[in-house]
Amino acid sequence: MLKNDTTTKNSSKNFKALCPIIILFLFFILPLVACPLWGQVMRKKELTPSDYHLWGELNLDKIAPDQQWASYRMSYDNGIDTLFVRNTISNKIYSYPSGDNSIFTKNNTFVCLTKQDLHILNLKTGKQEIIKLVSQYAYSQFTDHLIINFHSERDKDELLIRTPLGKIVKEVQDVTYFTLSPNEQELVYSTFSNNKYALLLIDLKQANSEKSLLKGGEDKFDGFTWQKDGKSLAFLGQSENLSDKTLFYYTLANDKLYKLNSLTHPNFPNNAYIALDQNFELLISDDVQKVFFAFKNKPNLPQNKEDSNVEVWNANDKWIYPQKQKQGQFREYAKLALWLPLSNLSKPITTTQLPNVMLSGNQEYAILSNPKEYEPQFEYQGNRDFYIMNLKTFEKSILLKNHSGNLTNSIASPTGKYIAYFKENNWWIYNSIDRTHKNITAKIGGKFMGKVYKLVAESPYGNPGWNLDDKEIIVYDQYDLWAIKADGSSFRRLTHGRESKISYRIADLPNKNTANLIYDGLQSNTVDLEKELFLRAEAEDGKTGYFKWKSDSDVKPIVFGDRYTDEFSYNSKKRNFFYREQEFGLPPRLVSKEDSCEAKLFFQSNPQHYNYNWGTSELIEFQNSKRQDLKGVLFYPANYDPKKKYPMIVHVYELQSKELHRYINPTYYNEIGFSSTIFTSKGYFVFLPDIIHENGNPGISATDCVVAGTRRIIDLGLVNSNKIGLIGHSFGGYETAFIITQTELFATAVAGASVTDLNSFYFTVGWNTGRPDMWRFQSEQWKMVNTPFEDPLGYQRNSPITSADNVTTPLLLWTGKEDQQVDWHQSIEYYLALRRLGKKNTMLLYPKEGHSILNPTNQKDLMDRVQQWFGFYLKDELPTAWISKQLN
Repeated sequence: MLKNDTTTKNSSKNFKALCPIIILFLFFILPLVACPLWGQVMRKKELTPSDYHLWGELNLDKIAPDQQWASYRMSYDNGIDTLFVRNTISNKIYSYPSGDNSIFTKNNTFVCLTKQDLHILNLKTGKQEIIKLVSQYAYSQFTDHLIINFHSERDKDELLIRTPLGKIVKEVQDVTYFTLSPNEQELVYSTFSNNKYALLLIDLKQANSEKSLLKGGEDKFDGFTWQKDGKSLAFLGQSENLSDKTLFYYTLANDKLYKLNSLTHPNFPNNAYIALDQNFELLISDDVQKVFFAFKNKPNLPQNKEDSNVEVWNANDKWIYPQKQKQGQFREYAKLALWLPLSNLSKPITTTQLPNVMLSGNQEYAILSNPKEYEPQFEYQGNRDFYIMNLKTFEKSILLKNHSGNLTNSIASPTGKYIAYFKENNWWIYNSIDRTHKNITAKIGGKFMGKVYKLVAESPYGNPGWNLDDKEIIVYDQYDLWAIKADGSSFRRLTHGRESKISYRIADLPNKNTANLIYDGLQSNTVDLEKELFLRAEAEDGKTGYFKWKSDSDVKPIVFGDRYTDEFSYNSKKRNFFYREQEFGLPPRLVSKEDSCEAKLFFQSNPQHYNYNWGTSELIEFQNSKRQDLKGVLFYPANYDPKKKYPMIVHVYELQSKELHRYINPTYYNEIGFSSTIFTSKGYFVFLPDIIHENGNPGISATDCVVAGTRRIIDLGLVNSNKIGLIGHSFGGYETAFIITQTELFATAVAGASVTDLNSFYFTVGWNTGRPDMWRFQSEQWKMVNTPFEDPLGYQRNSPITSADNVTTPLLLWTGKEDQQVDWHQSIEYYLALRRLGKKNTMLLYPKEGHSILNPTNQKDLMDRVQQWFGFYLKDELPTAWISKQLN
């Protein structure tokens, strides 16, 4: 149990009339009251649309070094977005509307930006300071300095170096930009004065002295990139004339500035220039010897051509015309090159023939590929050949033939010794020194791939990193972590999740981006297995939480239970842990927990929740006709009365049982016209069944699972079997449109952005990517395996439109008229088929909307209409005018 499990009491009967700011004030500063007391002191209310605006989203932000302060954010549909700072012991609180980019200094000062105002809060005294018109700021924990670039009262862009408590260390005028080194010891800034740019360096340990790197030039500077340890810096001199762009490289150890000019460098590609490109950003190697940069070919002079803008779609092109325009203009795209400043040698790495590149962990090798290699092919990420280039000799050789182009299937080790890749259901290791390949998981006998992503059949469970010095690679199976030597000679299982049906994964580091993408490849992390690890855990019964792992002991729970727990955070001391937790009937809240102590609630979001009747959730187990074990989530109506039988709405997609403990704010403003919270508040059961899609039979197998799950709920005696509705969007829209051709179980249905004819959809283009939609039918989503030519009966059998004459269920279709993901004409086809057959159906077509509804006015309209539709067919409410037209 939580200590101080509390919520906030609303002391005003008329707060609905108050402005949102006052409502926030009441919620966040009034005294906390124990949650159980709510039911004793006031009668709970029915949730109505006029109440929805009270709910906000909660996110944990940062933790202070002393672990007594935490920042978090509350965001509301009406645009209010507030950053709060709270003392987790005294509950002292400060608020910053539109606050962002926050930090706690090492001596517990809190700093954040609100638009262009920098707020500095002394958490010990409560004294606050505001610096206006701030364009940029940073904090050096190493020297405890704030670095602030702002527009001063003197109408100057100034740089201010100061302590958090206000002691001025240095002021510099005319500063346009600065960059702080990763080790937070060096500061480089640029100035603009008398129409001249200059670049200077400050060692923050001796901030009053500075070193001039460049001065008196006309070039402005951009693309600043530090070496990962702060040993060197690369940047571009940006002239308005593209051909004059210059690459600079400065090394701190020898205080030397190197320069690469495309016009004067002896072996620079002809007719090319150095480019600032987001796909190939500047990068410095770990050994400080190499600089990777982008270059582009100079545009050709325009030539006279005919007025026609005809698109030529050649059948023998590798990619179809729109995909080639979006993704395949390799000749015009930027390319990656390597510069060796010490020898002043530069070499192109990528080419038009091999445009994609990954780097080894030590940047000694480049792994090159061409995504068009085996095109045309019909998976989302097609196979390709991978070549490895030695960046010392620039020799290139084949690494992998016809291998998956998926990012997660090929990952370089941190030191660069190895390249791990997944092939033939196993992890393999390529040794870059002796050029050998080794299957390292075959002897283990476990399965290292399975169901990881929605609507993808199977993929590798993952490789989160390597042990120190690449001694062992860490990989996941369905439940556990394994450490395997790079030569495959030994392996060990680090966790024992299989026995308890708990899936363990290495927890994300607080405030760190987990996707370490460098160019076209992922860079692996280093994981020290001699130190403790924090693991995220998810159990098959819906429990979630976090565990502590050590090499000399079994995992120990930090928090684990029947709730959804995430946003796990801590600081360098790792004594106190902070996290967010929620249930369907418990709004997200923030909790702190000392290692061996009881958990303590320090902030409860949406305290008004306890004023209202709310539903509960339950995990339901059932089997389909093939006796496969399945789960689903059943949400009970608010203020549930066991003596009554209720209508039910079944929402379909694929695997949804992980929604068991998710709290869902009541809001009109969602993208698909469905909300479990809103429908349970209106007296419906809501059921989310898991679905297993069978190869070659996506519609038939979906029907089997959904009908079996729905009948399981009927057997529980909770619902009126004549008042059950069905709803789905996208792939769920397809399932909805198909299921009603196979059964009369559902009294009505709503299908959004649906695919209704597998044959015609197979031959459409996803205009958002330019790809043919055929990739959806091989091993992903529809899992048809074969083409319509090879299995025409299978495509007919699983197409809603083929069996439209069987439909007796009144159907509401909706789609965006600019849907570039699922061709909106699919909904038109089904509407026309049902219309021609005299079937009851209505279609909502939203102009200027895509695959999901984004315009708030249209979001509310869709939500209203879906509720009115279900209200009429499932609750016998009077029809609105637009529904009455269908009845006539």
